[in-house]
Amino acid sequence: MKTMQTKLSTQYNPKEIEERWYQVWEENGLFHSAPDLSKEPYTIVIPPPNVTGVLHMGHALNNIIQDILIRWRRMQGYNALWMPGTDHAGIATQNVVERELATKRIKREQLGRERFLEEVWKWKNQYGSTIISQLKKLGSSCDWARERFTMDEGLSAAVKETFVRLYERGLIYKGKYIINWCPRCRTALADDEVEHEEHEGHLWHIKYPFRDAPHLFLIVATTRPETMPGDVAVAVNPKDERYKDMVGEILTLPVIGRELPIIADEFVDPSFGTGAVKVTPAHDPNDFEMGKRHNLAPVVVMQENGTMNEFAGDYEGMDRFECRDALIEELKLKKLIEMATPHKHSVGHCYRCHTVIEPYISDQWFVKMRPLADAAIKASRKKSVTFFPDRWEKIYLSWLENVRDWCISRQIWWGHRIPAWYCQDCGAITVALDVPTKCSKCNSVAIKQDEDVLDTWFSSALWPFSTMGWPSETPELQYYYPTSTLVTDRGIIYFWVARMVMMGLEIMRHVPFSTVYIHGTILDEQSRKMSKSLGNGIDPLLMINQYGADAVRFSIIVLTTEGQDIKLSESRFEMGRNFTNKLWNAARFIVMNLEEEHPEEIQLEPADYQFEDRWILSRLNTTIKACTLYLEQFKFNDAAMKVYDFTWHSFCDWYLEIVKTRLYEPVSSKDKKLAQTVLAKVFGQILHLLHPFIPFITEELWQNLKGVVSKNKITVQEDMGHEYLIRDVWPRQDKRFEDQVSEENMAVLQGIIRAIRNIRSKMNIKEKQKLDAVISVSGDGEYTVTEHSDLLKRMANIEYLKIGKDLAKPANSACEVIAPTLSGEYDLSKGLFLGQQIQVFIPLAGIIDPIAEKERQSQHLKQLEDYLRVVRRKLENKNFAARAPAHVVTMEQNREKELLEQISKIKLILNDLG
Repeated sequence: MKTMQTKLSTQYNPKEIEERWYQVWEENGLFHSAPDLSKEPYTIVIPPPNVTGVLHMGHALNNIIQDILIRWRRMQGYNALWMPGTDHAGIATQNVVERELATKRIKREQLGRERFLEEVWKWKNQYGSTIISQLKKLGSSCDWARERFTMDEGLSAAVKETFVRLYERGLIYKGKYIINWCPRCRTALADDEVEHEEHEGHLWHIKYPFRDAPHLFLIVATTRPETMPGDVAVAVNPKDERYKDMVGEILTLPVIGRELPIIADEFVDPSFGTGAVKVTPAHDPNDFEMGKRHNLAPVVVMQENGTMNEFAGDYEGMDRFECRDALIEELKLKKLIEMATPHKHSVGHCYRCHTVIEPYISDQWFVKMRPLADAAIKASRKKSVTFFPDRWEKIYLSWLENVRDWCISRQIWWGHRIPAWYCQDCGAITVALDVPTKCSKCNSVAIKQDEDVLDTWFSSALWPFSTMGWPSETPELQYYYPTSTLVTDRGIIYFWVARMVMMGLEIMRHVPFSTVYIHGTILDEQSRKMSKSLGNGIDPLLMINQYGADAVRFSIIVLTTEGQDIKLSESRFEMGRNFTNKLWNAARFIVMNLEEEHPEEIQLEPADYQFEDRWILSRLNTTIKACTLYLEQFKFNDAAMKVYDFTWHSFCDWYLEIVKTRLYEPVSSKDKKLAQTVLAKVFGQILHLLHPFIPFITEELWQNLKGVVSKNKITVQEDMGHEYLIRDVWPRQDKRFEDQVSEENMAVLQGIIRAIRNIRSKMNIKEKQKLDAVISVSGDGEYTVTEHSDLLKRMANIEYLKIGKDLAKPANSACEVIAPTLSGEYDLSKGLFLGQQIQVFIPLAGIIDPIAEKERQSQHLKQLEDYLRVVRRKLENKNFAARAPAHVVTMEQNREKELLEQISKIKLILNDLG
């Protein structure tokens, strides 16, 4: 059996092992998966990070969860593939390269399309893999040999094939519609790419004079006076009694002078403003639809860069917001402003550069979404796709039910160029996979390709099958598609999840995955999103450097509660670091105590196991069952905490302490070998259970454990199977080790030991001080306590122990009571025993000075009561409650609660002291 054992250093240093183990895994192809019909596949496709990206905490959370699933399923025997890759991120990448060129005073227009694209590819090849190397630091076990890029040759072929198929099926069309336009990026944006924010603005009440009676006015309310030059009508609601006699009249557009009809349309809300609104079809989506209903020709008054054009009259050349201010000033001078009121309204921004978007009429390509959305809805109703947590399915379905056609053309150069050619002679459009030589309608050779590229999300929507080789019928496509699980953030349910489902159903006739796990968003301690502008971000790479990747992974995952948002601070990573240190120290103790000068192999029988062995093996069995079930349910933090509690508390705090006597002063070589065997078996299984969460340290410790077990002839059944833990077998529940009686009995003993330790702590008695103890048992549990009295005395440092039924409390003694649960059921976590009340008495005579201790506790009580009065005065102060931040008020309320608990405990101690 080959091992990679290295001597365990005194202190755990993650830097010494993490890079080394990642290299071993990668060089030995342990992340690789190939189609194998004898095995069931388990497949995840990575949400491809942008090539412009660097690892942030959101990426870390997302990839930690994926890696846990892949490592766990791999150990379960699935042929697990985690397909990696990156996204070309059209607008984002082009912006980065343009900014870089701007430092050299070069604009992309100066270079031309081909040379500019060369610069982008150069940048991508130099910096595009940064995030991949960072994901490796995190421990991501992707099949890197299969890494894809949304603009590689194969995926580009898939994009063209999809576009042509959808066009031929009538699901892609071109038309002049109102779209979201970013004047900074100078491109169209889909509705989902617009981020809305509340802005404090104004509602301007403007006088529009009647053509035939210029001294009379209709007051029109608007938040966007800069679009007035594009007005083609004024609309009122047909049921609005104030205006019904005015419908059909003609107004004069202030400043510009255009004649505007007054029209009636039910869309108008009579309660908004004055109930009369300007109609600007070229610059408002609702007005665009109204214009179509009333055959109103739109007037575009802005350039693509957000400056006013020739239709804006004297304002031509002005920025749109400068125009707003100047136009308002002119209207004031002409006394055409009735009033202006403060008005909070939602304003759309570009999701990439944060510029305020402009509704804009433009020729664009669209995907007809209704048929695709209906198919996705049907699949969801049939449970072909299941969401965890399930609340996200309602949001997903709501979006599908109200979906609008998807604008897929972008006016940039970096991306998949649209495979459409325009005939310069007859105007026909030819859509084709290969570059055509002539017009498909008139055979003219004067054809020119569309300048636009496709929305980045178009290629991303094909990711689950394009990465497997489609449109070719590859073995990978046949074996791995549909994939198993998608792990993603709620922010891209619409951008990506819904579109993948629609494209999977339309192109592959099958949903792309069966389950979708939506995780929460990482926030700071004040529940704010992490962002550069707030300066509240935590760099995962710095945390990995400081604490180690395993500590970062474990700390994040224990905070991940079923899709809830996560409040994170740097101090939270101490939990993961403390746990990995605990595991390392436990391993050092175990490995040292498995070493034998003259090892011999001894045959062991189940009957040979001691009480504590049966207990820890049963607890292990319970932990395996629970951890596996939690992972099946995507309850990652519950799974992690179950193993954490078992490892830290049951195994390290209890079993290791109990078993030391058998290792240091064994009654026989056979009993020592038995203790060593159980130690090795349980710790080996712990490493297996923890491996998906903390892969580096578990692999290192596994190799050391394997080496010492083999060398010292310790038999641990099938546990030492594979050369590497990453490929070894996930623990299985073994009913032979189920022992509820041992678990219940140990819980009683733990309760008694904790009670004695509590008394030591309360009375300030040192651990090394031997004590006498009297244990009074009501009910029929006396035998349980008596049978294991040696264990009790050893673990609680008791010299004389008296056990009996309904014993009286000795004079001058401290007391702790262990009672059954209120429900009458056995509560394993609290060490309570069904139907019994156990009283623990510790005589204090000769142990402490009761008078001095009473004085000390009384002084402490006075200090706490004084402090409590200060806290309560603060909480009773109405100004404090009204003005202090909520978290400060909560902190003081918690402080009051803690003080009351401490005061109650001291009063009990004083009672014991008489």
